[in-house]
Amino acid sequence: MTELLDGLWRASLWLAVGVVLLAVLRPLLVRLGGVALAYRSWWLLPMLLVALMLPLPQVVVLQQVPTLPLKVLPGAIDGVAGQSLPWAGLLLALWALGMGFCLLRDLRAQRRFERRMGPLKPRADGSWQASGDPGLPALVGLWRPRIVVGPDFDPRFTAQEQALILQHEHSHRRNGDHWANGALLLARAVFWFHPLLPWAARRFLRDQELACDARTIAAQPTLRGLYASTLLKAQLVHPVAPAVCHWRSQPVLKERIAMLKQSKRKALPWVSGQMLVVGLCLGMGAVAWASQGSATGGPAGSVMDREIEVDKMPPPSYPKSAFEQRQVGVVNLRVEVDAQGHPTDVQVLSATNPGVFDAVSIAAARSWTYRPAVKHGQPVAGAVKIPITFAMDNTEDAK
Repeated sequence: MTELLDGLWRASLWLAVGVVLLAVLRPLLVRLGGVALAYRSWWLLPMLLVALMLPLPQVVVLQQVPTLPLKVLPGAIDGVAGQSLPWAGLLLALWALGMGFCLLRDLRAQRRFERRMGPLKPRADGSWQASGDPGLPALVGLWRPRIVVGPDFDPRFTAQEQALILQHEHSHRRNGDHWANGALLLARAVFWFHPLLPWAARRFLRDQELACDARTIAAQPTLRGLYASTLLKAQLVHPVAPAVCHWRSQPVLKERIAMLKQSKRKALPWVSGQMLVVGLCLGMGAVAWASQGSATGGPAGSVMDREIEVDKMPPPSYPKSAFEQRQVGVVNLRVEVDAQGHPTDVQVLSATNPGVFDAVSIAAARSWTYRPAVKHGQPVAGAVKIPITFAMDNTEDAK
């Protein structure tokens, strides 16, 4: 597989590990630090993805140097192309098609939601009044998030209830929940094929609402009853736009009401809870990062997913003087290739006719297009031996 497919596969595996771990630990995190701690634990997933993109500090050089022979005949113009995986392009095309479809679907849903709101008018409390109600009140938008209320916001809710709703949406904006929803939109598109991601997305959005409720009510615990009745008073809706933080959400309503009824103290203070989440994220991120270089079948450098390949290998020109004198020979080259596929050094290990074919061989090797070696899904520096045979006919003899 190509480097991109390898990266997607490794990231998918670690995302599955992270999702399963969060599902197992969530009850404990809620008991120790409340729903806010459970919501912050979702930082584990982006931490794992970032860790997998960080390069390992060491550069691995191949110990067993592969050999790519090449024969040069007078007037030869065609080279040897490296083998490619015929299905890799199809998989990449399928992945890109799925990602584009998911992005288009979510962006259209967002746009449809915003159109259904109709014209917006500013209100004295800093929010915006919509002429339509596709599922308001809500924090709408990513780059310029606005708190938008429905056309019946004033007659439906009392002044105290309106204040609670606006505090809830302000808490979403201060906490950057709209950015988290944007990142979730992108993750759902990139990993559209992941079987655990739909569940993780639903659980993440539920924890987001529960954590926002907890933050809103923390400063005024005596209003728990009013807060719950305000939730029940609003008409329930299903979330229909990916970058919208809804005040009212049917799938999580029961959990939100149940959370408001709980008044017991958290087992951990705030600072200890933060340290627990940071430790979890850093620890798992370090494991994911180190897994890139873990040996699976021997010491470092002995197991390669793919050796160095040469995409374009036009043979060197047959020297005119050698052709006229009917000279033949073999030049053994060692080519150092970095992790980006660039030749960094070309050395002549041996030559049957020293000085005759060396210069044209080195010049040709520096012009070739290489694919770097891959170890555990990551491109690494390495070397390849290339014996070049200069012959006057199709025989293998070199004098």
